[in-house]
Amino acid sequence: MTPEELSAQIRAALLQGIDDSDFQLSPFDVPDEVRVERPRQREHGDWATNIAMQLAKKAGTNPREFADTLVERLASIDGIDSAEVAGPGFINIRVAASAAGELARGILELGADYGRGESLTGKTVNVEFVSANPTGPIHLGGTRWAAVGDSLARLLEFHGARVIREYYFNDHGSQIDNFAASLYAVVAGEDAPENGYGGQYIQDVADEVMIEAMAAGDKNPMERPREEGLEFFRERGVKLMFGEIKQSLHDFGVDFDVYFHEDSLHESGKVGRALDELKASGALYESEGAWWLRSTDHGDEKDRVVIKSDGNAAYIAGDIAYIRDKYERGADLCIYLLGADHHGYIARLKAAAAALGHSPEIIEVIIGQMVNLVKDGQPVRMSKRAGTVVTMEDLVDAVGVDAARYSLARSSADQSIDIDLDLLASKTNANPVFYVQYAHARSTSVARNAAEYGIRREDGFDAALLEHEWESKLLGVLGEFPRVVTQAVEFREQHRIARYLEELASVYHGWYDRTRVTPQGEEEVTDLHRTRLWLNDAARQVLANGLGLLGVSAPERM
Repeated sequence: MTPEELSAQIRAALLQGIDDSDFQLSPFDVPDEVRVERPRQREHGDWATNIAMQLAKKAGTNPREFADTLVERLASIDGIDSAEVAGPGFINIRVAASAAGELARGILELGADYGRGESLTGKTVNVEFVSANPTGPIHLGGTRWAAVGDSLARLLEFHGARVIREYYFNDHGSQIDNFAASLYAVVAGEDAPENGYGGQYIQDVADEVMIEAMAAGDKNPMERPREEGLEFFRERGVKLMFGEIKQSLHDFGVDFDVYFHEDSLHESGKVGRALDELKASGALYESEGAWWLRSTDHGDEKDRVVIKSDGNAAYIAGDIAYIRDKYERGADLCIYLLGADHHGYIARLKAAAAALGHSPEIIEVIIGQMVNLVKDGQPVRMSKRAGTVVTMEDLVDAVGVDAARYSLARSSADQSIDIDLDLLASKTNANPVFYVQYAHARSTSVARNAAEYGIRREDGFDAALLEHEWESKLLGVLGEFPRVVTQAVEFREQHRIARYLEELASVYHGWYDRTRVTPQGEEEVTDLHRTRLWLNDAARQVLANGLGLLGVSAPERM
């Protein structure tokens, strides 16, 4: 019996009690989902609910009296072994082994769909993440967004959404000019320009531009007028860096549906058209020679300059046109994953959406915090390649893609995290990704060993045989997976999946140490062995489903 099934049973008992006048409530007082959760101490039961405490006041009684009446009804339901009142009105419930054990069969029948939901069916969600400037390799902050953003996209898809993974290239403005000037300077043997870029990668990109130019028979950019040479390095350098970023992300297991260039908003006239629309609607006003967005009308702390007094568009002008473009492409919800220095963007983006006539709720902004690498107890501060920052390649080279993705996704995005390279490279239970992946590999090994003994699931299953204490624990954790997924989707918190997997791995390892799927000595194969194989394989399926939502592999051998 899953938590959802138990919730439905409790709700049905409440509604029947209302019909029978046991509870002086309206059916509308009963929530659509009765919350059940595992007690902190498992000896208190398999599941607990505080529904009596929630409804007692409306029913004109005290929680314990309400709970006593509800317990009488629950005790007669098939699949519930016992129900008792605890404390001020909690209800602790024990599920019959036969009902609990059926979960193993249900998980395997659903397979990769176990845990899937429908809360976002019919919705198109645009998730924009990473979006690093094409002026250098992806640093650790962008790497974290790659892991978090792709995991969130997978979760949203798992709940029915059509997800568009989008990368926004900031290829319009002074940063690109500084990048081109840095490439030019390193070839010319000049000092790097003020606000320019350094590191070995600048030399590498500049060399590649020169090699490609010579191979194509182009005129040497250093023999052209300086402005022409700078434009040559701008165009070719950005293209090369763009390609390298895409390849790095692909190697990290992250591919985007849309690579959107900021420059296209300006070149296509979309920025101008969006601003003309807002001027006509009165959402923009002129003051002190500039045009301002009435963003305070929509909760922002101040109005924002959109067109500066020199006639140039401010950065928010592109943001406005970009929101309009996303909406025109069919997005029902736009999720932005932004860095720690972008808190001010939340209100202004919502205000921009409202000014365009949309609900500000179509905009969600997730702000991420810093990532620090630690090795030998000391912070790692510089990259051999990038010079001033640590890059995605540095992290992957040190620990591999799986460990990198898992470690970056297992914490809430709004928390700063320290990544211990020595721990992540270790094959010990202290390494969380190893611990979880090893549980999956171990469950696969158990299945292989069972096959050697001729133990097959299709030859027998008796859910009532799963009565060992650790079987009850394992079934309880397995039953929680759909709810954890739902919460991760609802709160946009992918780390809930990682923490759940670690709990599941812990209970699976505990079950493995205390029970056996294969017989010992001269013992014959029985239905208990076959039924335990069902449970083992159910755990393996859920581990694989959860790791898949994080974009982490589920190895069969380690």
